[in-house]
Amino acid sequence: MEQGAGRTKMKTRFYVYLVQCADGSYYTGYTQDLDRRVTAHNAGKGARYTRSRLPVELVYFEEYKSLSAALKRECRIKCLSHAAKETLVNPEAEN
Repeated sequence: MEQGAGRTKMKTRFYVYLVQCADGSYYTGYTQDLDRRVTAHNAGKGARYTRSRLPVELVYFEEYKSLSAALKRECRIKCLSHAAKETLVNPEAEN
């Protein structure tokens, strides 16, 4: 937390994440709370895409200070091929 002018200000973080679904596909999203979001996905209360592909496992995330930066990155990752997402998740693996 930061303090200034008599007010306490929470440092807000935004996360772009990839979960791997049971069928091997990836889902990309953003959140402020990774644990809560993955739990929601696995409870069937996440994205419609993941509901029929449970369970999901968090395999990658990046942290951002602004929502705008996180949303831009999420969009770029969503445009990647499955192979490119695999490289992002595991950069040392040979494709």
